[in-house]
Amino acid sequence: MSMRRFSPGALALLFIPGCAIGPSTRVEPPATAAARAPDSLTAPVARRFLDSLADVRQATAGLLDARAITLDTASDRPWLALLRDSTLTALVDTAMVNNRDLRAAVARVREYRALLGAARGDFFPQISVNAAASHNEIIFGTFPSQNFDLVRVTADLAWELDFWGRLRRQSQAAGFDLAGREEEERGAVVTLVSDVVTAYLELRELDQELAISEQTLESRRATLGLARRRFAQGVISELDVKEFEAEAAGSGARVAEFGRQRAESEHRLSVLLGRSPGAIPRGKPLESTVQAVAVPDSVPAELLLRRPDVRRAEHDLQAATARVGLALGNRLPKVMLTGQYGRQRKDFHDLFGPDAEIDFAQVGISLPLFTGGKLLDQQRAARARADQARAHYEQAVLLAMSEAEDALVGIRLTRDQLAAQETQAEALGRAFALAERRYDSGVSSFLEVLESQRSYFTAQLALVALQRQYLGQTVRLYKALGGAWTR
Repeated sequence: MSMRRFSPGALALLFIPGCAIGPSTRVEPPATAAARAPDSLTAPVARRFLDSLADVRQATAGLLDARAITLDTASDRPWLALLRDSTLTALVDTAMVNNRDLRAAVARVREYRALLGAARGDFFPQISVNAAASHNEIIFGTFPSQNFDLVRVTADLAWELDFWGRLRRQSQAAGFDLAGREEEERGAVVTLVSDVVTAYLELRELDQELAISEQTLESRRATLGLARRRFAQGVISELDVKEFEAEAAGSGARVAEFGRQRAESEHRLSVLLGRSPGAIPRGKPLESTVQAVAVPDSVPAELLLRRPDVRRAEHDLQAATARVGLALGNRLPKVMLTGQYGRQRKDFHDLFGPDAEIDFAQVGISLPLFTGGKLLDQQRAARARADQARAHYEQAVLLAMSEAEDALVGIRLTRDQLAAQETQAEALGRAFALAERRYDSGVSSFLEVLESQRSYFTAQLALVALQRQYLGQTVRLYKALGGAWTR
């Protein structure tokens, strides 16, 4: 078979620089404002009172350090260091290695990295080796039939020249898809860290609630024993004894309830750590962690744009925009370089003999003239998907701003609650001690003791819950920012 030679015009097509058709993939972020917790959240009189309580309480002095922050994009370590609990840090390390959801996110990144490589492969010539052996019969009218065998081995070339940048847009879209999955992986890390910390804080809260309930139960058992002795002596009535019995039984029920909740919390945390349910090591109590943590009252607007979900939405928009160019390129002519080189003979043993060589090369152009509107509708669909992706991106930015403000407001007001609750718990503890002494001296009734004990017990539980809630708001801010911060 003779070889077709390139014409000068065909050769020139190989050297014409390509251009990427379609709209630009550059994304302009929407206008954002700094997130902060304003002083107008409470009335001025209430603000002055709450601030005075916080000033008096040395234990919460660290909570008042409110400054603007910057974000550490390299690691979650600085944020974990704020909690100053090495046991918690070790648990996060374990989860990062063993958590199954994170492993799946890492595998998705590998998948899309491979898809990007596959998309880039279209830039290169596609070469295949083909072999065939056949028996052929040719009949021409009334002439005798002609029979012959044919053996053929060829190397075939197909290469689409990216004349309009269609393949470049395809590769860009795959690259943005990969970048989006990388942000998805980073989001999985942020979610995992926040989930582990939240579960650990809940576990520490239940530890302290169980300890408070056990101490209260022991106190009420002692009071019940004293009441029974006084009843035997005729000092108090049976009604008083039953009241003490009811209070002691109620404390026992709370101990059992908190014990069940603590076991379930350990099991949930074990799943996050990627291991079978079992005991979880403990570190510092909540009070020590609260005293060590200081968080800001404002967040620069640019930090919100680097959240994993915002970046993922941005890359999805870029990928959708690139595919608009790809859809437009499908409507334009395709320039293809094809070729073949090989050997062909009647018998296999003569395949590599003289005069068996075949080769050809050609440049072809394919232009879609009529497709029933298919390609035009595909382009319209691509533009509609790009519009959807832009709306999702802008919504993600708005959500980031809202969640950051919610976290900052939560931190500010929970800090105020914590200062007030600490003051209340301390006052009620003192009142309970005084009521016990008054009862032992016969000055006050059992009702006064019971009421003081109930109030103190409730205040202690509320204080532990607020300590966990304050640290939980810190976790919420970490997640709202999409990573760690530095001061």
